[in-house]
Amino acid sequence: MTYSIVARDPETGELGVAVQSHWFSVGSVVSWAEPAVGAVATQSIAEPAYGPRLLERLAAGARPRDALESLLAEDGGAGYRQVAVVDAAGEVAVHTGEGCIPEAGHMEGGGFSAQANMMRSAGVWPAIAETFATVEGSLARRLLTSLDAGEAAGGDVRGRQSAALLVVPAVGEPWRRAVDLRVEDHPEPLAELRRLLRLREAYDLATEADDLVGEGRHAEAGECYRRGSELVPDNVELRFWAGLALAAAGDVSGGAARVSEAIEASPGWQELLGRLAPEVAPGADSVRAALGIERRR
Repeated sequence: MTYSIVARDPETGELGVAVQSHWFSVGSVVSWAEPAVGAVATQSIAEPAYGPRLLERLAAGARPRDALESLLAEDGGAGYRQVAVVDAAGEVAVHTGEGCIPEAGHMEGGGFSAQANMMRSAGVWPAIAETFATVEGSLARRLLTSLDAGEAAGGDVRGRQSAALLVVPAVGEPWRRAVDLRVEDHPEPLAELRRLLRLREAYDLATEADDLVGEGRHAEAGECYRRGSELVPDNVELRFWAGLALAAAGDVSGGAARVSEAIEASPGWQELLGRLAPEVAPGADSVRAALGIERRR
């Protein structure tokens, strides 16, 4: 009993699924995706097996409609299921059983499907679909904004409790994830999911910065750390590493100031600063000198 959307981004090839419900840990049941294969939402008296089984059949070459219909034919409870699937080419198939609790239905679009059951109004899934078709941004943000529209249209008749957002890259090993976030139990799951997505984006920039440091591109790394830190200004960890990157890029005073702020927030960062070798953090020596901290060997 929930509402969700599955989609493929035609520009990046990413595949994703987003969901919200008044049910604990909805993401552990509903959302499934695999790079270069597809994304699935299985809900309404949910049978989680539809997730891995549909992905397995898509990976073997089946088309979404054929794969879904063959599984429904084997399921005695098919009349109570709601299942949607999109494959790596953007082909969609969706089923809303006649036994799904009203208001229930789905709406397909180009490379996506929005579906819902036990809703406050029949406007929920059209609002999700219409929003996704027009909103811009990354696939993760488009999915989340579409869920916001579903909530604004009435959402789950019982209220809200949990939400999840899963996005996988166009290619890669089955375990690869671009975004994998869950809010298991919260009074405002979508707001919390949005906060976590912003944090995910900040740490993605930090990861990019780490890679740039490894290549000796310290100025570019510092810019990535700066952008990540600005996304989540209260995050001490990103402030610390941004400071070291700034120092490595030549702004020792600015970098030391950021590191000092992190140390003031938690003395453990001073302990860590003393342990860092120049090979790991090229700006560490200059920041230690600026702050009067000795290296631990």
